Amino acid sequence: MSNNKPFGARLRATMDARGPLCVGIDPHQHLLDAWGLPDTAEGLASFTYGVVDALADRVAIFKPQSAFFERFGSAGVAVLERATIRLRDAGALVIIDAKRGDIGTTMAGYAAAYLAEKGPLACDALTVSPYLGFGSLQPAIDEARESGAGLFVLALTSNPEGPQFQTARTADGSTVAGAVLDGLRALNADVDGLGSFGAVVGATISSTDENLDINGPLLAPGLGAQGGTAESLQQVFGTAVRNVVPSSSREILGAGPSPTGLQAAADRANDAYRTVLGY
Repeated sequence: MSNNKPFGARLRATMDARGPLCVGIDPHQHLLDAWGLPDTAEGLASFTYGVVDALADRVAIFKPQSAFFERFGSAGVAVLERATIRLRDAGALVIIDAKRGDIGTTMAGYAAAYLAEKGPLACDALTVSPYLGFGSLQPAIDEARESGAGLFVLALTSNPEGPQFQTARTADGSTVAGAVLDGLRALNADVDGLGSFGAVVGATISSTDENLDINGPLLAPGLGAQGGTAESLQQVFGTAVRNVVPSSSREILGAGPSPTGLQAAADRANDAYRTVLGY
């Protein structure tokens, strides 16, 4: 699929058309069990394609978690590759949640795999880690700009270990999270509309003093089963709430394997997020 417009523009248009919901595709073993599927590559394929078939034409964004595909080796990665193609062919956007982060040619290799237009795992956006320094992301930034893809950079995650790094102070007195947000704000500064370089901000962090207005999307995992609610998004994101990409996994996936069950769960969540985010 050719990216004729930058990711931020495509994201805004798709969310306007389909609603803001992002469905996380996280094939945990317990979800495969709940669907009556074996914990094998074949079970993974049945699970993943069941989600794709039910939701690809009605949900704006999908976020497959790469780890749950990688654990089955090449067979699992092949499922991720095919699912990504099928989702994008149906008009949905795909954020591969791989949290890649490295330096130099290694980061360039990740970028070529996930962000290049003809890469083997080409997606619309990739999650990346900035903790080798924001500048280490440059190869991914360059590839994303070239192909029209996007990045979501870890900034304020909701895991309890996160503040050890994210609230630490840099030499100029800002927090590490603040420095990441400043870097993203600079990347999106000249964009008319929504920028293509976003932040990952957990929906369960309660609140933050950081400035989340980065003129880019804010991927908000942790909704549904992890405790975040549609109503809490306003508290966390404030005036930047319109740019939130609300991501829910188990709340939706747990309604399967019935296609109508998945569709009803996705529609309920999407309607709730539409109301709060102003769609």
